[in-house]
Amino acid sequence: MKATIMNKLGLILLAGFTAVSSSWAQDIHFSHFEYSPLTLNPALAGANSPMQAVLNYRNQWNKVGKPYSTFAASFDARMNENKRMKKGIFAMGFNFYNDQAGMQRMATSIANLNMAYHLILDRESTLGIGLYGGYGQRSFSSDGSQWMSQYDGIAFNPGYVSGEDFNNPTFKYFDVGAGIVYAYNMKGGYMTQNIRKKVNIGFSAYHLNRPNFSFLSTDDADRLAIRYTAFINADIGIENTRGVLQPALYYQRQAGHQEIMLGTNYGYMIHEGSRATGFTRPITLFLGMFYRHKDAFVARFMFEYDLFSMGFSYDINISDLSTVTKTVGGFELFMRYNFGDGGGFRAAGKINRYRF
Repeated sequence: MKATIMNKLGLILLAGFTAVSSSWAQDIHFSHFEYSPLTLNPALAGANSPMQAVLNYRNQWNKVGKPYSTFAASFDARMNENKRMKKGIFAMGFNFYNDQAGMQRMATSIANLNMAYHLILDRESTLGIGLYGGYGQRSFSSDGSQWMSQYDGIAFNPGYVSGEDFNNPTFKYFDVGAGIVYAYNMKGGYMTQNIRKKVNIGFSAYHLNRPNFSFLSTDDADRLAIRYTAFINADIGIENTRGVLQPALYYQRQAGHQEIMLGTNYGYMIHEGSRATGFTRPITLFLGMFYRHKDAFVARFMFEYDLFSMGFSYDINISDLSTVTKTVGGFELFMRYNFGDGGGFRAAGKINRYRF
């Protein structure tokens, strides 16, 4: 009996869904959570920097066929940064990502506009709420697919006509979500003191409108599930040294899938920048190790030169899929430029508790 289109499409995507389900359902994810702020929490727009731009690239599952690749870009800025005696910070942001998965190049692209307002609680802390609205598109290519109707009784025969006709290989959808972030930022002391402390705690919900996410159906069961995200991360200066610890815990849940990731980075300032002339810029190196529950160990390396940061991470797969992947998970790159003094280890030497 000829299988239904749903069953056949399931055969096409089996390898892809097997890989993705080991983490969580439909959404993308990065191992450098904090360097993809607007996919973590829309309220992070303007929370820690007056202005920043970030690029991300992730490539994974090379051993499972065609690799999965994700590209993302974001920009956020405070709109009232130069106003004195302000009671709050209004910020806006924009983020875009494109994800390509599997042999059939299952593609998801989305562009979001973010708005956030951070109420200044005191000299060192803010409480912010953020919203986003976005427009997404999904598509796939049936080129190279193998169908049951092309089975000649012994093997796949590409000379057989598949008889399949997909009238809707592309569809679009609207997406909305919200988040809340508490930020504590104590700047103080010179490098010889290194008493800086910075903490972010946030919760967010993506896809609150639950858009349709199926090529074949508009049933409620095929709508994109809400993704809930909670996190806490910190920068803790190791007093009277050039070191800093950056512990973090991230949790995400979407439908019946969840992701838990925890670990820490250690940063060491190799060279402290010149405060008097500004001719010499600070340089900091970071090494980190994180654990994604039942999925992978993540090794990190990051480099920070004044306002510019870049990093590399590699996932060592330990899930049930490791028998196929041979422990090869994925590698990830990011680049960030911070246009203000709100982020990075470089801010440790600035005594300015009145500016966020």
